[in-house]
Amino acid sequence: MQSAAIIGAGELGGAIAHVLARRGGVRSIVLIDETGRVAAGKALDIAQTAPGEQFSTDLSGSTDISAAGGAAVVILADRAGAPGNPGNPGSPGSNVWQGDEGLLMLRRVAQMAPGAVILCAGASQRELVDRGVRELHLSRTRVFGSAPEAFANGARALAALAVNGSPRDVALSVLGVPPAHLVIPWESATAAGRSLSRALDEPARRQLAARIAAMWPPGPHALASAATAVIESMAGRSLRLASCFVAPDTSAGTRTKTAALPVRLGQAGIVEVILPSLSVAEQVALDNAMML
Repeated sequence: MQSAAIIGAGELGGAIAHVLARRGGVRSIVLIDETGRVAAGKALDIAQTAPGEQFSTDLSGSTDISAAGGAAVVILADRAGAPGNPGNPGSPGSNVWQGDEGLLMLRRVAQMAPGAVILCAGASQRELVDRGVRELHLSRTRVFGSAPEAFANGARALAALAVNGSPRDVALSVLGVPPAHLVIPWESATAAGRSLSRALDEPARRQLAARIAAMWPPGPHALASAATAVIESMAGRSLRLASCFVAPDTSAGTRTKTAALPVRLGQAGIVEVILPSLSVAEQVALDNAMML
């Protein structure tokens, strides 16, 4: 993938720029924030770590939203210097682009970069994804959120601890609308090829699900890693599915809400939604979570 633009040079935006540059997911990154020279300074700071961290990604900063015009992917993150809680991008009053201001920015980005995929990286941006598709009529394959993948990574780590294994060996998705309407498909979850529904009894799974729900919202570094993993999947560097906030497909006339679902990604965004095998109870829980 050639280039990425990050809207917002707050803690989340800076973390995404650093992780994305370090892992070489794109050739160039422009960090955009209207607050003075914050974006330029943060981009320079990250660029100066390149020799020690051995990456060659080109980084720049700008105050002009038009700098996102040629990007293949535009990431909506958090503003620098605004009042709020930058250390918790999912909390009320945070700097993450959301609400009416977020929708206005989403509209500007869609007009400025009509061919770009728009990735909403904040934990509180599920509603923004939903409004972008419903109100701005953007394609659900082009606008989606990466925060559930950060949540899923935490869930895999806790599941690995529960079975005394490694998170790398755990295959587990998170579905629904976390944290209140979280759905974990235990029937299809595995650890080193072993079914988690067999490795953990029902009380243990309930306890684990409660611990997983309590991890919401993920912090800025977890969100940055998840956004980078999603971009790597889009670029074809990874074939694994990602858990993302996906707007509903309204073409069939159904009315549901944006929710976390496993997706396969490509350069143009979401290729397909791939639901795991669900028990009857899990399917009912997911239907209830997505109901308007």
